[in-house]
Amino acid sequence: MLSARSLFQEIVDSDEAFQLFCSIAASGEAQGGWENGRIAALVPESMRELAPKITRHGADEDKHGRLFNALLRKRELEPVPVPPETDYTMLLEKVNIGLTHEKLRRDEPLTEEDIVVYLSHSRVTEQRAADQMDMLVKCFGDHPELGKAIRMICSDESNHLAYCHEELLRLAAAGHGRTIHRVLRESALAEIKVYRDVSLAVMSHMGRLLHWPKAKSAALTVGVHGMYAYERLGGWHRMVTLEMPIRRGALDGPATAAPAF
Repeated sequence: MLSARSLFQEIVDSDEAFQLFCSIAASGEAQGGWENGRIAALVPESMRELAPKITRHGADEDKHGRLFNALLRKRELEPVPVPPETDYTMLLEKVNIGLTHEKLRRDEPLTEEDIVVYLSHSRVTEQRAADQMDMLVKCFGDHPELGKAIRMICSDESNHLAYCHEELLRLAAAGHGRTIHRVLRESALAEIKVYRDVSLAVMSHMGRLLHWPKAKSAALTVGVHGMYAYERLGGWHRMVTLEMPIRRGALDGPATAAPAF
């Protein structure tokens, strides 16, 4: 029987598959850390109160990258190059979602609209991250090798999502509602396509490493397309709704450390 738990167990049990999985995850988190760091440095003066929270967000992402690399080191494995077709962050940039790396490399202040776009894009991608980490915690939260790191990352992703909700509601009340609504919708519809394509690419690489039979690969491909169909028909709405979170001020204060890693 195919299930998320059984699939991830196969990946965890294989050094090669685990190496690729952690390398992809670490690379994505490191990219997110760099992006948030640059955005924090370029926040316009009218929004400087957001800079510490964006800095905290970036520090959390950097920490997650270190956690995935630490899991590799525990097995005496090195990171491997990330296949470009599995690079979620860069593929989103290619479809004009979020702030481009070209813009972030300039030493020019961002505009208020840039920050609204950044937070709207983050609302969508953090929903995906939070959903994935919730699933991993359900499957491996008690795992002796992975559990502590997964629970730590899951808690951070919940904080990031809460922060996006709270700040976007505040900005909507300040007059940015129309832009937020537009960008959320555009981002969600683009993200579900990118997530589908990345999922198919990752499954292809995992199938090769784990020697999956054609029938199994075909079934998983059907499953990925089925999830995309569900999200395209209406599942994407969960990524664009805004509600005041239970966790208020989720990114106030410095990032939490991960001394065990």
